[in-house]
Amino acid sequence: FMAALGAALAACTPTRIPGPRTDTLGQPAIAPAAITLEGYKEALAQRISNANASLVYGGRPQAFLRSVVVVKFSIDASGKLLHSDIMRSNHDSTTEATALTSLRSSAPFPRPAVQLLKHGRLDISETWLFNADGRFQLRSMAPPQMSE
Repeated sequence: FMAALGAALAACTPTRIPGPRTDTLGQPAIAPAAITLEGYKEALAQRISNANASLVYGGRPQAFLRSVVVVKFSIDASGKLLHSDIMRSNHDSTTEATALTSLRSSAPFPRPAVQLLKHGRLDISETWLFNADGRFQLRSMAPPQMSE
């Protein structure tokens, strides 16, 4: 009888639900899809978009964008942003500044998977797509652009 009661009580005991996974440094753990470069880029794009939600637009990008800004940046093994540079733009200083500021304000990033690192860092680029109103989407997450 006691064994059956113990088993019944054990079955009723709530199990502990784990919190968000973190790595050894307390940063968010990367999702399994982020082991690939494309998966990690998508995770970064989501983080940048979430951190700058008021500057991001939803839906498909306009047919004729105000600006397209490509930023190249480096992240170290711990997720720290090392540097960032504009690689391509139409020289719209406002959208260039928005792209760089939105990137920097989103750091630090989740630790990149070890296999993505070269010499202890990950060099990556992302494209900011700006609508006429100055809000952006990141190409890694953007749906196909509208046609005229």
